[in-house]
Amino acid sequence: MTHAETTTPSFTQSDHTASRWQPNAAYAARSGARGLMQRLGLASYDELYDLSIRDPETFWRALNAFCGVAWAKPYDKLVDLSAGVEHPRWFPGGQLNWVETAFKWADHPAHGARTAIIAEHESGGHDTFSYAQLRDEVRAFAAGLDGLGVRRGERIGLLIEPGLEAYVGYLAIIYLGGIIVPLFSGYGVDATVARLAASQARVLIASTSFSRRGKRIDLVPLVEAAARELPLLETIIWKPRKAGDSIPGGLSFFEIAKTPPDSLRCAATDPNDPFLLIYTSGTTGKPKGAVHTHGSFALRILNDAAMHLDMGSDSVLFWLADMGWIVGSIVPVAALMLGATMVTYDGAPDFPDWSRMGRIVEQHSATHFGASPTLIRALAAHEEEALKGDTSTLQILITAGETIDAEHFSWFHAHFGRGIAPVLNYTGGTEVSGALLTSTVLRPIDPGSFNTPSLGVPLDIVDVDTGRALTGEVGDLVIRGPFIGMTQSFWNDDERYLDAYWRRIPGVWVHGDLAFRDAEGFFYIRGRADDTLKVAGKRLGPAEVEEAVLELETVEDAAAVGVEDAATGQRIVVFAVPGQVVSGREADRLAESIKAQVARTLGRPFQPSEVLLVEQLPRTRSSKVMRRVIRNLYDGKPLGDLSSLENPASIDAIRRALRPMR
Repeated sequence: MTHAETTTPSFTQSDHTASRWQPNAAYAARSGARGLMQRLGLASYDELYDLSIRDPETFWRALNAFCGVAWAKPYDKLVDLSAGVEHPRWFPGGQLNWVETAFKWADHPAHGARTAIIAEHESGGHDTFSYAQLRDEVRAFAAGLDGLGVRRGERIGLLIEPGLEAYVGYLAIIYLGGIIVPLFSGYGVDATVARLAASQARVLIASTSFSRRGKRIDLVPLVEAAARELPLLETIIWKPRKAGDSIPGGLSFFEIAKTPPDSLRCAATDPNDPFLLIYTSGTTGKPKGAVHTHGSFALRILNDAAMHLDMGSDSVLFWLADMGWIVGSIVPVAALMLGATMVTYDGAPDFPDWSRMGRIVEQHSATHFGASPTLIRALAAHEEEALKGDTSTLQILITAGETIDAEHFSWFHAHFGRGIAPVLNYTGGTEVSGALLTSTVLRPIDPGSFNTPSLGVPLDIVDVDTGRALTGEVGDLVIRGPFIGMTQSFWNDDERYLDAYWRRIPGVWVHGDLAFRDAEGFFYIRGRADDTLKVAGKRLGPAEVEEAVLELETVEDAAAVGVEDAATGQRIVVFAVPGQVVSGREADRLAESIKAQVARTLGRPFQPSEVLLVEQLPRTRSSKVMRRVIRNLYDGKPLGDLSSLENPASIDAIRRALRPMR
């Protein structure tokens, strides 16, 4: 890596699309990486990253000490590879239940009264728990689960909107040594059944309803229909809107939460014991159950939070996340293990209007704010409303979930970050816990870029056919060996896990993302490898085309897919969402301007053969464009697994756009 560290001031430009964030003394002073460097006697971030790869034993012991991880029993060594690099056992000999690190703050004389969770409600108002209150509530609910016969290693479904009760239930399951199976509130019956059946869950904690844009979404019919297809599901614990509300049979969350904890103690778990079983959608087959453990997941997220996001015990983290997606698990680990405050929100980001996100930041003095690129684009499109809140407390901005174009990356920095707070890109995936690529405030940050792999991740960009490392060319993102954060396997499906990541290049994790590393050492994600565009023998990622399209102010969103072509192998088709409704000649002119923009930016060989204008694109709840669905719609093929689709209406929108062609 070649970025020099500096203490020159950060700057902004009126043309925010061209600005590069520069490190400065204030950010260096509160950098977690700088603190660890000083502890280890290292002079530069380059040396710290090198140590994390060359001598991971020393690095991870230093990180544990720096962050104050509460080990019930110290580990003997970093890793046992006797089962192969594909199945490492991290921290053998130790005992770690990561909840104990969070609860140590409750016992701290100066910290027990600090706010642990702020639960903001869509309807207005918020509730809070201090660290001491959170510990007591979790212990009581865990005692109630224990009384129901819930035991260590048991899988428990969690279908509940973000809030105090969600995280009390979440932490109580971990406290008992159980395994959480989080479920997205937008799943249908089949997707819910598939996950609970595969995990053999015997208990489900579910909300009766939640609010979305002021409307009540009733979950009871969904849960009851799923339960009829789940013979192993014995107990449903209902969380009503408030204590005292009726429930449709079963048990009440609030009654169980009254159980005296007595002498129930936190389960003494092995670092390799699972606590999280989270399912990702398969392209065509059944969902994949990524298994995450107390040691691997918790230490990866702790590393990311302390070393890259620069969180500490005085931080306030607001990162919009559904419990059913990986960020819903990243946030509590990041905040609670470090003694910080986490802000949750159970509603829509634009309710009652687009000022809601900024006003939540202002009300709770958030220091860290995470948003998907889709949300950032929406905020930018409603700039006047979105910027009504005072965001001057923000120190770090985070974006994750999909690729982001340079223009909106810069808008986020210039406006939400006031030209001061850097935007830290963060990419990894459900199967790797946290970040593979991210950034550090000790290096410059170019719009849309990542300036470093996450510490401890031996990442490279390669030609998978030759294994040759690439700079200046698009290649596959790989990790050259086992790394803390990787899934233990897929639940009851080792063969699928090995096929997915380890068998393309023996001993190397092939992640499935296309990436690019430039001559200065900045990284860029270019889309999924299975979305690769190959035109006339040249390979590029869909993100390159989409970024070019999104430079047009008249386009709000875009997706590029490759379809078969007898002459060139593939041709590019762009699906674009206009910033305003267009039709007739105006629509034709916009389509032609999109073609010209791509040709001008990437070259004529990559000019789209077609541009189709649609009202919306299919996206997952975590905001990723489902290009596979778009491509299959275009080709007239089966759509595959749609369980993670956030906006079903997008399917009809694309079909309407395709109808004149058929």
